[in-house]
Amino acid sequence: MRRSAESIGSVGVVGGGLIGLSWAALFAARGLEAVVYDPEPAVEEELAAFVATAWPTLREIGLAEAETPVLAPRFTTELADLASVDFVQENVPDRIEIKRQTIALLEEVIGEDVVIASSTSSLLASDIQAEAKHPGRILVGHPMNPPHLVPLVELVAGEATSPETMDLAEAFYQRLDRITVRVKKEAVGHIANRLSSALYREAVHMVAEGIASVSDIDKTVAYGPGLRWALIGPHLMYHLGGGKGGLRHYLEHLGPTQEVRWRELGTPSLTQEVKDLLLAGVAEELQEQDDETLAARRDAALVELLRTKQRHGL
Repeated sequence: MRRSAESIGSVGVVGGGLIGLSWAALFAARGLEAVVYDPEPAVEEELAAFVATAWPTLREIGLAEAETPVLAPRFTTELADLASVDFVQENVPDRIEIKRQTIALLEEVIGEDVVIASSTSSLLASDIQAEAKHPGRILVGHPMNPPHLVPLVELVAGEATSPETMDLAEAFYQRLDRITVRVKKEAVGHIANRLSSALYREAVHMVAEGIASVSDIDKTVAYGPGLRWALIGPHLMYHLGGGKGGLRHYLEHLGPTQEVRWRELGTPSLTQEVKDLLLAGVAEELQEQDDETLAARRDAALVELLRTKQRHGL
C-alpha cells in the first residue's frame, strides 16, 4: 500500500443515496474532489441540492471554510469516471450480491492500491471481499447518518484486509475530523447498530406488550438516558452512577438488578399487528410536530450538541 492519507486528493462516492450525498458534502468541505457515481441521472440534481443545504451547516461547525465549495462534487453515471480516484467510499444497497457486483466492476476501473471502504450498516467485510481480486484493500467504513454531521466511523477488517489498509483508512477519516473506532471482531451490525438494535428491540417489545406507548417510549429516551448517552457512553454512565466507588461499586451492589432486568427483556416479532401499532404510534407523535422539518431541526440540534461537547471536552 503506497498511498498515504495526505496524498488522497480525490474520492469516488459509489451510490447517491442519502449516505452517499452526505459523504460527498463532507469530502468537498474538507477540500477533496468528490466524484459521485450513480446510474440514476436524477441524482445529479439531488446532489447539488444536498450540498447547497448542507454547506452552511458545514461552515458553522468548522468543517468548511469557503462560502461555497472550492471543488463542488462532480456527478457521473459512468463508473469509468472513477478511474483516477485515490479512495472509494461505497454506499450501494446493503445486499451482498449487489456489494460483490459493485466491487467487481470497481476493480476493473480503479488502481490496485485504491482502498474501497463500504458504508454497510450490517454486512461483514469478509463477505464483501470474498470474490474480490484484491481483497486486502477492502474494509468496512461505516458512518452514522448523516455522515457530514455525526462524526463516528466504524472500521472493520475482513479476513483478508491488510493492516496497511486499516491504518490508511483510519488516518484518512481522522484527517476529515471523524471519530474512528476499530471493531476488534466482525459481527453483524458492528458496534453502533447492535447497540441501537438492542434498544429498539426492547422498545418494540414494550409496545407489543402494552407496557408503554410509542410516544412515551420516545420521550423517555429523548428526555432521560438519551441526554446522558449523547455526552458519555453506557460504561462511564454507570461508573458515575456508582458514586465515589465508581463502576466497581455499581457492579458489586447494583449489578444483580441489571441481571434481573436482562432476564425480563423481550424478543418481539414484527408481526403485522405489531407493525400496525408502531406505525399508528409514530403517526400520533407526528401530529404534534412539523414532520416536514423534523430532519432539518434534528440536524440543527446536532450542530449545537457537537459544539457543546467540544466546549466541555466531551
